[in-house]
Amino acid sequence: MEDFYALRVKKMFSWFKREHFSFWMICAYLFVEYVRPQSIIPALDILPWAMVFILLSLIGLLTDPRRKWASDPANKWMLSFFVVIVLSSFLAYRPDVSYAKLNSFYTWLIIYFLIINIVYTKERFFVFLAVFIIATFKISFGLSLVWAKRGFSFTTWGLQGPPGFFQNSGELAIQMAVFFPIAFTVAKHLKPYVSKKIFFVLALMPVTAALTILGSSSRGGQIALAAQLVIMFWRRLFNPKILIGAVLAGAILFALIPPEQKERFSSTGNDRTSQQRLLYWQHGMQMMREHPGLGVGYFNFAPYYADHFQGDMLYEFVELPHNIFIQVGTDTGFTGLFIFLCLIYRTAKTNIATARYSKASGNQGDLYYDLAKSLNVSLWGFVVAGQFVTVTYYPFMWINLALTVALHRSVVDVKLPAGQLSSGPPRAANT
Repeated sequence: MEDFYALRVKKMFSWFKREHFSFWMICAYLFVEYVRPQSIIPALDILPWAMVFILLSLIGLLTDPRRKWASDPANKWMLSFFVVIVLSSFLAYRPDVSYAKLNSFYTWLIIYFLIINIVYTKERFFVFLAVFIIATFKISFGLSLVWAKRGFSFTTWGLQGPPGFFQNSGELAIQMAVFFPIAFTVAKHLKPYVSKKIFFVLALMPVTAALTILGSSSRGGQIALAAQLVIMFWRRLFNPKILIGAVLAGAILFALIPPEQKERFSSTGNDRTSQQRLLYWQHGMQMMREHPGLGVGYFNFAPYYADHFQGDMLYEFVELPHNIFIQVGTDTGFTGLFIFLCLIYRTAKTNIATARYSKASGNQGDLYYDLAKSLNVSLWGFVVAGQFVTVTYYPFMWINLALTVALHRSVVDVKLPAGQLSSGPPRAANT
């Protein structure tokens, strides 16, 4: 793994060429989903590239004689959640609306199973995660520059990502919150292996992620980032030097927040946006109480609200409920909400199990040990930010879960030769 940690591209590419077709395709899927070159270069936008690479990944997996089918408790919960979604759609207030949105979840179900069955070694996990990191860093670096060129000023639209899941500033901020702890962990652990110049680039990853969250004007994303910083560093705050550094860093970050954004925080609960969200949550919980089994129907919150609560519409049209738990509860009732909470619990528990295994193996503090912990920090960033936006069926939760299970397999389930979990890297020369 030393060649991977040192980012020796030639040797990594030589390894990559020898890997199976299925791994090539799942990496290609992640690249086109996050980087979206087909949106940057219109001439490439001639095929649904994400679906093409998903299909090719599936074909590759089925034809791989070395495939290792993954068995994980999360698999049953994922399938159960899909069954409940189908039942809820069949019994929905507006079944036509539900059926039109089924692909919003079953696509993630397929992608989840592809990732956990293809990415099952430490080398594959490292490269797959590298694609995720590079793709997200491309977004964070570019948008940080955009915000800097604006003089770190406030705009109502914040920052906008590439077309797709991260175009809206709120969803963009959540992706950065998912990325931030992972990028921090990777930069910290690769430092001994890489040159100073490369480490500088690695160190920019969490910095630009934080800047993008601040520039996004997303209150939910900024609260999530604050929560993540507390989770990551609360034990170190008892060290006076660390405490002083944390206060200074917090003061700098607070100073970068435009006055208009600070005003948005002070007006929370009184502005029209906040009032409408409170009404969504209030009536969403009412829908759940009145339809406890399977909710009002998958993606039926908006039509049901428009027909039953017209007097509480502060805008011309009804949006989604701006809360992941209200969304799941109205979509699938308390049945689906219970399963969703079990999936969150399962993610956290699996990462804890991975970290404990690494610790028991004498590898406490190595890259994979800390990655398991950082995936949990990413999870909580999603959960906190998800209290203010409707992002249940975006990639955040499902890719994080897939990475969690894949990491567990690569560290625990698949026994690798001794020495591959070494936590004592040599001081590296320039790459």
